Amino acid sequence: MQIAIILYPGFDELDAIGPYEVLCAAAESGAGFEVSLVTLEPTAEIVASHGLSVRPDGLLADGRWDLVIVPGGGWNASKPAGARIETQRGALPAALADLASAGVPLASVCTGAMLLAAAGLLRGRPAVTHHGALPELAEAGAEVIDARVVDDGNIVTAGGVTSGIDLALWLVQRHAGAEVAERVAARLEYRRSDDIVQTHR
Repeated sequence: MQIAIILYPGFDELDAIGPYEVLCAAAESGAGFEVSLVTLEPTAEIVASHGLSVRPDGLLADGRWDLVIVPGGGWNASKPAGARIETQRGALPAALADLASAGVPLASVCTGAMLLAAAGLLRGRPAVTHHGALPELAEAGAEVIDARVVDDGNIVTAGGVTSGIDLALWLVQRHAGAEVAERVAARLEYRRSDDIVQTHR
């Protein structure tokens, strides 16, 4: 299973690196995952919200993805880089819309959901984001759900920051089984949340 985590200037570190560690740990525990950190445009490094510099593995366009994860960052603080700026630029929402049209499942952490909303993918659909952006998520037409993770089938959203770990563990359970997810949680010494809403079966 090929999984991409999209990085952009000003992404929140934990939104991306939390799921990355969970999914890589799952791969080491037997899940058939290959996880890549990717960007839309060629770049040697991406600087995250709190100053962490990351060297991406490649480009979004270069892969055939089975799942793409979108972190948030910078939305509520109105920083000069981050999710809000990416919605204004438009390139990332357009790429997400193309992925959805091609049938690629998408997941978001924190205000990454606002990028999905900007792509027109959450109108009329249950979703969650960071609590500070919930009113804007509702304005974008989403059905806001009070949960850490909302699983709506081909789109899975998570609340703020640390919820990304719960999202990743849930994705591990969906794709590799509960035993692997529990093994990864134990390895990370993380107590899993059961605040997960499934709107499809």
